Amino acid sequence: MTSSSDQSQAWIEAHLALTEQLVDLVSRRLLDPVEVLLDSVEGLRSVLCNRAIGWATDLLGADDQIAAQTAARLVSVLYTGDGPFDPPAGWWRTPLGQVVARRVGHPATEAVSYSVAGAMLGITRQGVHDLIRRNKLERHPDGGVTTRSVRTRLNRSGALGAHSKRSTPPRR
Repeated sequence: MTSSSDQSQAWIEAHLALTEQLVDLVSRRLLDPVEVLLDSVEGLRSVLCNRAIGWATDLLGADDQIAAQTAARLVSVLYTGDGPFDPPAGWWRTPLGQVVARRVGHPATEAVSYSVAGAMLGITRQGVHDLIRRNKLERHPDGGVTTRSVRTRLNRSGALGAHSKRSTPPRR
């Protein structure tokens, strides 16, 4: 059994890692290009740091709707393109990838390939086959695995981090 202190520490570590990734992503994808055009984004960097803390709290919080809305906003702004959202497998192991997988599943589709499901779960493609065979994941009628079943599996795993149901930092 995990102690309250261990859970608090895990939440803090997950929040910090997620905040750091969000600051890095928004800086590289949005602020740095704007800085090239405008010569300065001085005031925006401190705003970004504060907002990233809030986004991480929303993503890790107890309100599923707020978490899903925040995830959708971030993904749509940070991963723009002409095609559907299709991150590389390694993205699903990042703090943001894990929270998106746990709170939303795959934001752009109802089903994913076995390899993407494996990346989301942190297991091999063969591991996904095994979970489907044992009825632990659902096969989608059109092929692949339902994102709902991947999300359910992730949230059932019990590991803290990106799927914590806390809405505020733990008390000391």
